[in-house]
Amino acid sequence: MNVDVQSHQQSEASLEESRTRLCDEFASITSTDNALAQCYLAENDWDMERALNSFFEADVKAVADEFDDLPENDDSSKKSKTSVTETVDCIDLTGDEPASCSSTATEGSGEGTKAEAEQEDEGKLSLLTWNVDGLDLGNLQERARGLCSYLALYTPDVVFLQELIPPYIQYLRKRAVSYTIIEGNEDGYFTGIMLKKSRVKLLKSEIVEYPTTQMLRNLLIAQVSFSGQELCLMTSHLESCKEQAQERMTQLKMVLKRMREAPDNVTVLFGGDTNLRDTEVAKVGGLPAGMCDVWERLGRQEHCRYTWDTKANSNKGVPYVSRCRFDRVYLRPSKAGAQVAPEHMSLVGLEKLDCGRYTSDHWGIYCSFTMGS
Repeated sequence: MNVDVQSHQQSEASLEESRTRLCDEFASITSTDNALAQCYLAENDWDMERALNSFFEADVKAVADEFDDLPENDDSSKKSKTSVTETVDCIDLTGDEPASCSSTATEGSGEGTKAEAEQEDEGKLSLLTWNVDGLDLGNLQERARGLCSYLALYTPDVVFLQELIPPYIQYLRKRAVSYTIIEGNEDGYFTGIMLKKSRVKLLKSEIVEYPTTQMLRNLLIAQVSFSGQELCLMTSHLESCKEQAQERMTQLKMVLKRMREAPDNVTVLFGGDTNLRDTEVAKVGGLPAGMCDVWERLGRQEHCRYTWDTKANSNKGVPYVSRCRFDRVYLRPSKAGAQVAPEHMSLVGLEKLDCGRYTSDHWGIYCSFTMGS
């Protein structure tokens, strides 16, 4: 009898520990507290994916009306997605004043200016990757405008975005009319790829599911043509939280496998919020031969190291300092034909907007690449 009681107590303790861990993870992902996490998890039989879906569906409805109230351009609002011509090359920001977004806030960040980007150099490719923190509903309208201001400033050829929500993507479709937008999902929160219509042609896209994710994560892939060359573009938001290291490494292996298996004549570019620690990359054997971490290839510049930096970024308002290189860009050049090489990297989003907050709790990464022969 005593053995049975002891076994029962151990089982209850194990269940409590498991549910406490789930609450901690839910609260971390959704930027809420453990009490709300417990409510959503309990209502969904402690299934993390169902609980997150339930939370995001309710949360997204709360901000949809706010985005609908934003002023629209009368002409652009009447156009369908297919009526925008391929020659349009502007960001539609009618009715919006540019947010504060100086590109000279940190050493080396002023090189990728709009004037340079507008040269439309056929021998260069520009890329912006950014976790825009759409899950944070605070000042979301202003922060979405802030993103569009950076798009207008840098005019990147390719944009990788993470933590989008449906109202945010709808806003981008109305404002960033010079870009083709590919979504990594239709509800909840997800990734996206934006392609400058005048420069990048979409050939096809696909979503690769992570079979064991508990956080609705996947890999979004787009095959494109740029300056006569075929590129494979990939973005993802790997599993969050320190406790999810094993799942994160499993997802990284899938990403690297897809990069490695791309045809020899195709250049592969991956960018996103990886949540990786360097020790985790080492545990999976590092990057395969022929691939490079762009930040490392460009000399490990200190001003580009920390993309998650609570010391400098006050959006989360946390009482501790955390500085990590969560956001990364990987390159696998083609083995045949023209070669693509990293040229420049800088962080963006370093200036506070008029609302007193930053565009995101992450800094964005802006990169340029040379397209050699």
